[in-house]
Parts: sequence; structure tokens; C-alpha cells
Amino acid sequence: MTHVSPARNQSDKALYGGTSSRRITVRDIAAAKERAEKWPMLTAYDAMTASVFDQAGIPVLLVGDSMGNCHLGYESTVPVTMDEIALLSAAVVRGTQRALVVADLPFGSYQEGPVQALRNATRLAKEAGVGAVKLEGGERSADQIELLVQSGIPVMAHIGLTPQSVNAYGGYPVQGRGEEAAQQLLRDAKAVQDAGAFAVVLELVPAELAAEVTRSLHIPTVGIGAGPDCDGQVLVWTDMAGMTDGRVPRFVKRYAQLRQGLGDAARAFAEDVVGGAYPAEEHSFH
Repeated sequence: MTHVSPARNQSDKALYGGTSSRRITVRDIAAAKERAEKWPMLTAYDAMTASVFDQAGIPVLLVGDSMGNCHLGYESTVPVTMDEIALLSAAVVRGTQRALVVADLPFGSYQEGPVQALRNATRLAKEAGVGAVKLEGGERSADQIELLVQSGIPVMAHIGLTPQSVNAYGGYPVQGRGEEAAQQLLRDAKAVQDAGAFAVVLELVPAELAAEVTRSLHIPTVGIGAGPDCDGQVLVWTDMAGMTDGRVPRFVKRYAQLRQGLGDAARAFAEDVVGGAYPAEEHSFH
């Protein structure tokens, strides 16, 4: 009988770098928390990019309403519609084989209450085939989360800075500074856990507070601008890969300069066309 060491067995189950090729589920996310495993998450908005990230081993892909800013040309996430989320979520699902695909419920699609949330989340599960949905809000969204989970739709919560509330915030300030604000964030975190969320995103939260939240919960935390102690980390892929023009938030680390590279390729193509170098004989048919 072949002996498999516990360390090798744990490595096989890892969210990133594991050997399983089946679709990742929320049970795998829970197991990673028990192993104290850290894991990456990226946004994706189309099949081709999603397939690249899936083949790179990224275990969770978020079809975020950040598509409004970086894909659809809106000034914020607020204008993003259910139709847009559904269309792009289906593309991401088609482009992946292993990643758990999580789709955002956009602004206005769940604030009326649990029934509205269930109707729109059900659409994303049925039409797009996503494995989970994400919605913003702590205590104020607990009823929505509870009904979705009871109905069989896994929910990733999102607290701290909630970008859909940009008009109320008047910008994108760090959340949870000060004793009262920190206690509210802790209450929000426990409320979404108690409602049944399988994970919670912490956005723009002081690192020490995010660490406290992570220690206090049995579900994983996913940080974005929330320090190094969260269980997972997420970035908008266009920020991560250097496609975003201009300044990016302080918490972003650019791992490539794709905007510059793509621009260089476009200019080289244009110069070849203008100069008559493209198409050459090898690109032509006779």
C-alpha cells in the first residue's frame, strides 16, 4: 500500500497549488481556513482572462461590480446592472474549469430586502452558473444573506469600505478607525458569519483590526487594503497587472505593466501597416 504523508496530502488539497482539477467549492474554502492556508483571489470579467487566471491556479475569481470602473467605463460601481453582471459572469464561468466563480450582486439588486436578493442571486446561479454571490453590508444585509444561504446559494459578504456606498461616504475612506467604528466592524463581521456567509471581504480596514476580525471568525476573511493577516487577498486584475491608467490605491502592487506592453504592440502593428511591412508574404494567401 502506498503511504501518503500528511504534508503531501495537505498540499494536494491546497487551494493554490493543489492537484485536484475539480471545481472548487465553499467547502474547500472552509477547509483552507482550518489549515490556516492563505489563498489568492482576482477579479475577472471575460472568458479569455478568466481562463488565464484559472490555468495559473487562482482558486477564486470574482466577477466584481468593479467592472463598472475598469471594464465598462463608468465612474463608479453604482451604474452596473444585473444584465451586465449576468452576461460577464456567464463568460467567466465558461472560461474556467477549476476556480470558484463568485458574482457581485450590484447596487439596487438586493437593498429592498431578502426576496429581491433571492430573485437576483437565483438568476446568477441559474443563468450564469456561478458558484456563489457577493453582497455588501454587515448587519444591514444579514437577512438577505440568511435567506440566500437557506435557499442553497452560498454568499460571500463584504464589509469595511463598501464601494456601492461611495455617494454616502463621499469618497473611499479607510473604515474602522476609532473604537466605535472598530466595534461596529466586529459586529458586522459576526453578523454575516451568523447569517451563514462562507467568507467575508474586508476592504480598506486597518491591519490590526482586520487581524482581530480574522482571529475572531471561523469563516475566512479576504483582504483588500486590510493588511497581511487576512486568510485570503483579492485585487482587481487590471490594477494587479498594470492595465489601470494613472494612480492606483496604496494597497495595490503591480505585478506586470500590461498597459505599456499592449500599447507598444499596438504601435508596432500600426507602424508595420503604415510602412507596408504587414501583411508580408507569409501572412498572405494565393
